[in-house]
Amino acid sequence: MKCDCDFCSLKTIFFNTINPNELENYCNAKIQRAYKAKENIIKQNDSIQEFIYLKEGLVKLYRDTPAGNQIISIGKPLDFVSLLSVFADEKYSYSVSAIKDSVVCVMNLNDVKKLILENGPFALRIITVVNKATDRILFDYLDISQKRLYSRVANVIIKFSELSQNLSFEMPISRKEMAQLVGMSIENVIRTISDLRKDNIIKVYGKDIEILDFEKLKHIRDIS
Repeated sequence: MKCDCDFCSLKTIFFNTINPNELENYCNAKIQRAYKAKENIIKQNDSIQEFIYLKEGLVKLYRDTPAGNQIISIGKPLDFVSLLSVFADEKYSYSVSAIKDSVVCVMNLNDVKKLILENGPFALRIITVVNKATDRILFDYLDISQKRLYSRVANVIIKFSELSQNLSFEMPISRKEMAQLVGMSIENVIRTISDLRKDNIIKVYGKDIEILDFEKLKHIRDIS
C-alpha cells in the first residue's frame, strides 16, 4: 500500500532537509504496512534491509534472552523503530511487535544510505534522531532501575495514561509485559497494582485502569 505523504509527520519532521522535487520521489518510493496487535514488525536476528518509521499505533522493542523476553522500550508514532540497529549491524539485535494496531512506513535502506552520503544536513538529522532515541531509552531505563517497585509501577501507569491522554484508559500491555518492562516479578507487579487499588489511587477493571488520585500516583512515581 502506498503512503499518503501530504499530511504525514515524516514529511515535515524527517525530510525537511530535502528539496521538494526529491522529496516527492522518496515519498512515492515508500510503502505502508499495517500490523495487528501482537504481530511482529521486526524479528531479532533478521537481516536489516529496510528503514522503518512508525506512523500510527504503539509497539514494544524487546530482546529474546535465555531468561525470556526483556522489554527495552515502548515505541510511539514519530519513533524510528528500526534505527537502533540499522546502521550498526547487518542483523537486528532486538524485536519489535505491535501492542496496538499499528501502521509503519517503509523505505529501502540503500536509498536512505545513499541520501546520507549525498546530503550532509540529512545525515546530521539522522544522527540527531538516533541520539534522541538512544537517550530516551537510556534515561527511561535509568529512571526505572533506580526506583523502588511501587515507583516503577506508578511510572508505567502514568506513561500509558499520558500516551492515551486520558486518566481512564486500557493498559495495552499485559501484567507479564509490565513486569518485564520494570524488571520485577509478575507477582510483585500484581500485588502493587492491587495495593494501589485498595488505597483508592487507581481503579482496575481487567485491563482498564482509571487514575483516581493523580497527585498521589505522581508522588509515588517520584519517590526514589
